[in-house]
This record gives sequence, C-alpha cells and structure tokens, in this order.
Amino acid sequence: MTIIGITGGTGAGKTTALRALLSLDACIIDADAVYHDLTTQSLELRRELEARFGSVYHDEGLDRKKLGNLVFNDEQALLDLNAITHRLIGLEIDRMLQEAKDEGRRVAAVDAIGLLESGLAERCDCTVAIIAPPELRIRRIMQREGISEEYARLRVLAQKEEAYFRAHCDYVLENWEEDTVEQFAGRALALFQEILKDKE
Repeated sequence: MTIIGITGGTGAGKTTALRALLSLDACIIDADAVYHDLTTQSLELRRELEARFGSVYHDEGLDRKKLGNLVFNDEQALLDLNAITHRLIGLEIDRMLQEAKDEGRRVAAVDAIGLLESGLAERCDCTVAIIAPPELRIRRIMQREGISEEYARLRVLAQKEEAYFRAHCDYVLENWEEDTVEQFAGRALALFQEILKDKE
C-alpha cells in the first residue's frame, strides 16, 4: 500500500485534491478528525492532558479555549501538548493504516496541516504540499467560514509559508488563481496517478 502525506495551509485546496484521491479508492485519514475523536473518546488522552494541564475537560468534553489559553503564550506548555497529542494521534493513525492495508487498499492518504512537524510524514512513502496564493486562500476562508478578512488574514499568516512546503515536501501541487475546481482536480488526479505508477 502506498501512503501519501498531504499537507498545506488552510484554503489551498486540500479538500479538492483529496476528492481526486477518493476516486482512486484511497483510504483518507484526516489527522484533525482523529484528534477530535480522541478528545471525546480517549481516556488515555484525557488522563495525560489533565496530568499536565489540570482540569481542561468539562461536561461536553475538552475545553479547547481553556487549553488554548494555557499554551498560547507558554512555549514549553505548547511543546508538552504537542508531545502528548502527536504520540496518541500517531498511534491511532498507525491503527487506521494497518486496517486499510488489511482491507487490501492500494493507497492511503494522511491529511495533516502539521504533517511535517508532527512526525506523521515519516509514515508516508511521499509527501505532497497543496499551495495557493495567500490572497486566494484568504478569500476562500472568508467565503467558506463566514469570517472577516482580518481574521482570515491572521489565520493564513499564522501558518507556514509556501517556501517551507517547497523545501520539505516531495511534490508541490499549485492551485492557481485562474484554476477552476475541475482543472485543479484534474491536475491533482494526474499527479496521484503518476505517484502510484512510480511506486509500482
């Protein structure tokens, strides 16, 4: 089974690229969704977070705002949080990859904005960065989430720059200003087919 790591900033077009992979019967693993599920279902995660950060859970589950405030201006606290979450997310993704392999899947994709920093890239046969011009990403996020330009701009500026992805990923898939969704999806599909052909 070929494992492709997918990364890139918000609003760059990862969802469209992942749909192209789905057409190849890929197993798609969303690291954010894995984390969200763990915050509601993993007693181990809860125990480790509470041991380090105190009472960060309430009746509805993890109090993300409270946890965020604790790590926002504390570099060591953020490192500790990442160490806990990355390890447990990695273990769950390993389980899901093994399940996909047992099902006989030809390809699996791990979608993670922090793919490179979290160690998840090490599980992948190759990594693909999805990039797009910052102004295009800002417009997309505003439209998709109904947020202000100022907030969308802050979100984009807080993420890694294009040069980082170009330097650290095996492939770069650019989503250009003039692209239609169909054009970008077509280029994504062609790239994934090329990757799978090379891995055969």
